[in-house]
Amino acid sequence: MDSDRRRRQRTRSQLNEFEAVVLSGTGGVWTVLADSGERHDAALRGRLKQDGNAKLAVGDRVAVERDASDVNAAWAITTIHPRKSKLARRAPSGARGERIVAANIDQVVVVFAAAKPEPHVRMLDRFLVIAEGNDLTARIVINKVELVEPAVVDALVAPYERAGYVVHRTSVKQRLGLDELHEALAGRTSALSGPSGVGKSSLLNAMYPELTLRIGEISESVNKGRHTTVGAVLIPLTDPSGGFVADTPGLREVGLWGMPPEDLDRCFPEFRPVLGSCKYQDCSHDHEPSCAVRAAVDRGDVSAARYESYLKLLSDLPDPSNTWD
Repeated sequence: MDSDRRRRQRTRSQLNEFEAVVLSGTGGVWTVLADSGERHDAALRGRLKQDGNAKLAVGDRVAVERDASDVNAAWAITTIHPRKSKLARRAPSGARGERIVAANIDQVVVVFAAAKPEPHVRMLDRFLVIAEGNDLTARIVINKVELVEPAVVDALVAPYERAGYVVHRTSVKQRLGLDELHEALAGRTSALSGPSGVGKSSLLNAMYPELTLRIGEISESVNKGRHTTVGAVLIPLTDPSGGFVADTPGLREVGLWGMPPEDLDRCFPEFRPVLGSCKYQDCSHDHEPSCAVRAAVDRGDVSAARYESYLKLLSDLPDPSNTWD
């Protein structure tokens, strides 16, 4: 009799408690994907709402439960598990602190087109710095390679490959590079970024036909003016190996807010071998004499275009006295 009762209690507990990942959220209601594959809408439990440090984000691993005595009770998120990584921004409207764009990200995948639209390397560099500033691995996808000669693509990506970035050359129309990109996404949680019109939705549909994303659905707002919204959505990939893609609108604006200017040089991997070799310890690599970074540019070890991007980003950083914590 006692064993039957314990078995019924365990069964009831399993039906009313589960582990999940957060897919999206609006208005205090979050859609979560249970490890069993079911989706539910859930709200933060009261004590988590009152905890100023309990900031829920897409990609968070959570524990969810409801009152076992009421099968019609709403689901509640009771625990936010520790994060292994995060993509963060400064809180908007002058507020202090940070806002998490997405949690538990394994890599940032930056997608640009070889043409239509023309690639904007300064914007590409900004996306890469965002990833580096959040200590996240980044890889680059150059899509629509069928529109230009291979030599054009090679010249475009040469500075990035030399800096150590993995570059995927892809074409949905010609089915080029899709298997390699599919393998890079498999089993990982990737933040997908890039301007509108470069083919992010088309790439995902080609690799995962079951997604049936509308063309242009992924991150439409990224390249439209001064957006500050960071309402990310986590998309489960339809693949036996699993994985997720986090659509992160507004990523272009989030990464550099709050970055100390003296940390920017470390966000350029090709600078790192010579950092610490400048004459001045606090060298900005702009005008100081005996600068090891500028010497590397003169030798051709560092791309002049990438160095110009560094200077532009440095000038765009806010006043370091306006700190946030």
